[in-house]
Amino acid sequence: MIAAVLRGPRSLTLSSIPSPSPGPADAVIRVKAAGLCGTDYRIWTGERPVQYPRVMGHEFVGTVAAVGREVGNLSVGQMVAVEPNYSCGRCPLCREGNRNLCLSRVAVGIDVDGGFAEQATVPARCCWPAPDGLADERLLLAEPLAVVVRAVGRGAPAAGETAAVLGLGSLGLLALQVLKARGARVLAVARSTRRLSLARELGADAVALSGADDDTAAARAFSGREGVDLVVETAGTATAVEQAVSLCRPGGRVVLTGLPHEATALNFFWVVRRELRIIGSMIYQDEFPEAMRLLATGAVRVDRLLSQTFPLDRIAEAFEAHRSPDSIKVAVIP
Repeated sequence: MIAAVLRGPRSLTLSSIPSPSPGPADAVIRVKAAGLCGTDYRIWTGERPVQYPRVMGHEFVGTVAAVGREVGNLSVGQMVAVEPNYSCGRCPLCREGNRNLCLSRVAVGIDVDGGFAEQATVPARCCWPAPDGLADERLLLAEPLAVVVRAVGRGAPAAGETAAVLGLGSLGLLALQVLKARGARVLAVARSTRRLSLARELGADAVALSGADDDTAAARAFSGREGVDLVVETAGTATAVEQAVSLCRPGGRVVLTGLPHEATALNFFWVVRRELRIIGSMIYQDEFPEAMRLLATGAVRVDRLLSQTFPLDRIAEAFEAHRSPDSIKVAVIP
């Protein structure tokens, strides 16, 4: 089969490699589409090291091509979304239900080969059958949507509460829709005006530009009090973490899901003084079914989020497109 093989930083080549065969509990997926995200980009540049050679790609969907002898929950030809993280199942974290925090967790496309290929092998338990009639390009957003379903759930919004989403990449645009589905009023906050109108289209009740004073004033005006009840941060920067705290009212909640890679100069005086609850949210546990339900019912719209698609032999262009300010989600079609 043909795969895009990363042999070192920025050294990505199309190669013919052996077609995979499933282990006893595995499924071979014929990849129909694979999304490209910031993690893939950091692996490509070498900022996030992996063992080379590596086939990247962790956001992918496809049809079941083959299953191992112990697999009873999947059938050949079935359309599935892949949950690209799996835990050991044996450690204390896994046994107590925190499998997303397992220190031996395996990430497909990072620790093992992934979906930038014609086929990929994953444990069958990581395959979620697609609802009937759900188009491939919508199903492709199931993985990032599961991330924000968990993040919003961790923040426990109540109907009628005010919430702010900080960052309007794919995660932020999904998060605002999940919050709306939970009955919250949502303020969308971004660094530029580029996606504010799209946020409005997707249900944001108000929008604001992030800044030292502008977003704080907007949060107070929007909530009619000292700040919003809940902030969901998706931007993944140190600055965004500090901004999230400033938008939140005393006694409110801040959910961090953006994985900033640099140190944050957070003023913990304000955290204590306001009795803020700062909550981390790491990927997902059991959120895939809810993510797929939201996609199937149309409660979350993703038609405007897929910016461009590229065939596998143009994957280098996909990586360049990912960095474009106009791109939200770029996908590769093997």
